Amino acid sequence: MATDTVVAEHRSSNNGHGCCMKGPGYATPLDAMSGPREKLLYVTCLYTGTGREKPDYLATVDADPSSSSYSKVIHRLPVPYIGDELHHSGWNSCSSCYGDSSAQRRFLVLPSLVSGRIYVVDTQKNPRAPSLHKVVEPADIVQKTGLSYPHTAHCLASGDILVSCLGDKDGNAEGNGFLLLDSEFNVKGRWEKPGHSPAFGYDFWYQPRHKTMISSSWGAPLAFTKGFNLQHVSDGLYGRHLFVYSWPDGELKQTLDLGTTGLIPLEIRFLHDPSKDIGFVGCALASTMVRFSKTQDGSWSHEVAISVKSLKVQNWILPEMPGLITDFLISLDDRFLYFSNWLHGDIRQYNIEDPKNPVLTGQVWVGGLFQKGSPVVAVTDDGQPYQSDVPEVQGHRLRGGPQMIQLSLDGKRLYVTNSLFSAWDCQFYPELKEKGSHMLQIDVNSEKGGMAINPNFFVDFEAEPDGPALAHEMRYPGGDCTSDIWI
Repeated sequence: MATDTVVAEHRSSNNGHGCCMKGPGYATPLDAMSGPREKLLYVTCLYTGTGREKPDYLATVDADPSSSSYSKVIHRLPVPYIGDELHHSGWNSCSSCYGDSSAQRRFLVLPSLVSGRIYVVDTQKNPRAPSLHKVVEPADIVQKTGLSYPHTAHCLASGDILVSCLGDKDGNAEGNGFLLLDSEFNVKGRWEKPGHSPAFGYDFWYQPRHKTMISSSWGAPLAFTKGFNLQHVSDGLYGRHLFVYSWPDGELKQTLDLGTTGLIPLEIRFLHDPSKDIGFVGCALASTMVRFSKTQDGSWSHEVAISVKSLKVQNWILPEMPGLITDFLISLDDRFLYFSNWLHGDIRQYNIEDPKNPVLTGQVWVGGLFQKGSPVVAVTDDGQPYQSDVPEVQGHRLRGGPQMIQLSLDGKRLYVTNSLFSAWDCQFYPELKEKGSHMLQIDVNSEKGGMAINPNFFVDFEAEPDGPALAHEMRYPGGDCTSDIWI
């Protein structure tokens, strides 16, 4: 087995301000906020793990309020195989390529977390009905790099695509690292230098002006693919570290141990302003938002910025229930941070204009394990039982808990799905396996803060032609605040 290592090239873009800079995306994050309103969303949907022997698919959802098919799935692109577990997605080109007038945001890259395949979808020929362009087979990836379980894909200014992989083909975390694809989606090799792979893999974000990339750590695939077992945390099969790399050459410079207040760090984001050396990571099991920043000596430090208190509960598998922060994002003006508590069932909005002192400005309940009508009951400190009040939307009781979130460019609409990972969905919210996911829109007050469910938008994946499906990540054709990075 060969394990080629390639250094990613870094192309200068004059910070996106050249007179002829008209590549994909926007010159700055603030410019992106003035972009057009989203009319379509691409949503990864899956049958993997549901017992339905159907291929996963990419759904196109109409988000144009003036359209007759508003809030409906208008196209489905099934992938050729069964059992892939489509999960996250990324673009072949984004705002990091704004300085390259020859670059086009055309292809959506869909890593399959379980099978190891990577699908490339053409969204340009017909944005309302994307088509399959290429399949990168797992055998090719494994033979050239030893990597498997691909997760996050980000485009680079060079035209290459960087994909985090969570393990080797046998599900061992020790085999994880970063896959580099060229602009034609051919396997180039590993990105990181030999001997510089992280202990665990998951998400990553790079900030070129600080010559840094930082990655997070979920766990060993041989553990998390079987569902969540708390013993596996004690056994060392889940992560609690951030890995700081030099950019773009892939040298592991520092490992940050987040400790017990940073167990299972998942989504990671720098502030969008490329001059900033501050970012956040959502730690699922610890239910904390950890802030990281550069110190005067050039190293990186971390501290807990937000902590969600575990709740005392009855009629559940444990006496206390963590919020389980599974996704978060930052508005393009770096003013607000949003995250989802998948088990508790709420979405929170914090003002982070002072990143050291986040202020809670909005909270909305859209599901959760202890909502009214559930057998699970939360208990106050003085022993009083209570349940969350979750409204129906268009006559539908909300299922599961809020998971993936996506914010409109102008920061006024937040879209929400409720599938985390099929094995965990079936374990914690078995109703999702039977009735599928739904997708909501949350109206956001982007001036003073505050959120409310939009009653006019509800996408019901229970009603899909091949049966109820699980819905995960969402993308806009023109990019968004979790796909685009500025250099």
